[in-house]
Amino acid sequence: MLRYAWMLSDPAMINVNVFGIITNTVYMTVYYYYAANTRDVLNLIGKVTVLITVFLVYAQIEHPSNVEFRFGILVTILLLLLIAAPLVHLREIIKTKNTEILPFPLILMGTLVSFSWLLYGFIIDNAFVVVQNAVGFTLNIIQLSLFVIFPSKMSHDKLLNEQRKKD
Repeated sequence: MLRYAWMLSDPAMINVNVFGIITNTVYMTVYYYYAANTRDVLNLIGKVTVLITVFLVYAQIEHPSNVEFRFGILVTILLLLLIAAPLVHLREIIKTKNTEILPFPLILMGTLVSFSWLLYGFIIDNAFVVVQNAVGFTLNIIQLSLFVIFPSKMSHDKLLNEQRKKD
């Protein structure tokens, strides 16, 4: 997204994405420090670095008249795959009627962020920002609705235990 922001010459998007890169770098450093198997973490970081490098090289070699549209499509697909990733567990969630395996805080924050970017996409009148965040917001709302339909058993059990303690 930082590269796409540079293509648009959008200072707000550039600043937000630079902050995001810094935050993610700090997070990955802390995660690596506490990870049980650092070799797997390095392997994953290497794969992601190669993928990002491929995207950035493509953005450099693509013809300038096509790069914004085509790179926008690539970024949109990648972002939607990232947002939809927790839905991989949908079958298990429905089978167990339990959302314990979903990262609620991440999905909730993703919903708020997608909605904010959707509004910003309308403000700057950019179809890619609007479409990717409209779909992302919808996917996040679907994921949040799973918490209403299938509450986490752990939280349900915790409530029961607290109720028993009061009685």
